Amino acid sequence: MRGTRLEAPAAPHPSIAVKIDNHEEARPQIALNRSDIAFEELVEGGLTRYLVVWQSDVPESVGPVRSVRPMDPDIASPFGGIMAYSGGQEQFVEMMMATPLVNLVFDFDDTGLFERVDERPGPHDVILAAAEAVSRNVSLAPPPVQFSYGTADPLAAPALAATPTSRIDLVFSESRFPSWDWDAASGVWLRSQEGAPDFEASGDRVRATNVVTMRVGIDWSYGEVPRTVMVGSGEAWVSVAGKTVHGTWTKDAAAAPIVLTADDGSRIRLAPGNTWVELVPDDGSATFVP
Repeated sequence: MRGTRLEAPAAPHPSIAVKIDNHEEARPQIALNRSDIAFEELVEGGLTRYLVVWQSDVPESVGPVRSVRPMDPDIASPFGGIMAYSGGQEQFVEMMMATPLVNLVFDFDDTGLFERVDERPGPHDVILAAAEAVSRNVSLAPPPVQFSYGTADPLAAPALAATPTSRIDLVFSESRFPSWDWDAASGVWLRSQEGAPDFEASGDRVRATNVVTMRVGIDWSYGEVPRTVMVGSGEAWVSVAGKTVHGTWTKDAAAAPIVLTADDGSRIRLAPGNTWVELVPDDGSATFVP
């Protein structure tokens, strides 16, 4: 799922998508840099949470795990496989369980795959044994490829009109404004949150090969819980190798993958490596600094 070649005899196995907390007390999160694709979404109170998918490199443990939200079925369904979360409002849990994915839910857990750990404050203390969860579900199909991939510098074609980018500044709300800085020496984007460098539990800076920024609508029909509108289309930017190309995103159905199209009509390709998808609300902002 990273667009990288797997070394034989790697056995195919399903992906595992996990709802990951992004409250200040939940940081640093576990094994974000080992993920294939991570989505950041707006939740209530102007905060954000992640839906993170691992398949190429499944860690022993991931977390902290939190509850599901109404857009998560539309985000997770294209991957198939497993979806893990702590619980949630009954209507949102029912929406998630209506998908074909295998649901692992801490609130209903009798598998021993979840545990609360003493070193983290509750409710930001639920950790999932991700590798064990995958090993118990190896009969599930591996996920289809989600994006198109190219070279390490896939935005080089002049027709794409990519612009040099040293920094990406995003605003989800007054409380959440992540950013990414291009680090040419390591060839990755380095993440910050609210102006401070963002680290994972390993001590490494959170990083990405590709940053996909999607401008999305918000459905407020669930009261104070915002629902990111994932089925439809909108403005998009793809940032790779220190440059950014503008285009559109489309998603035709809940189970359909996201398609990224450049302004010249060509399919946008990502570089082999991990990807962060930033689902920025229409009333937020995205700024790409040369």
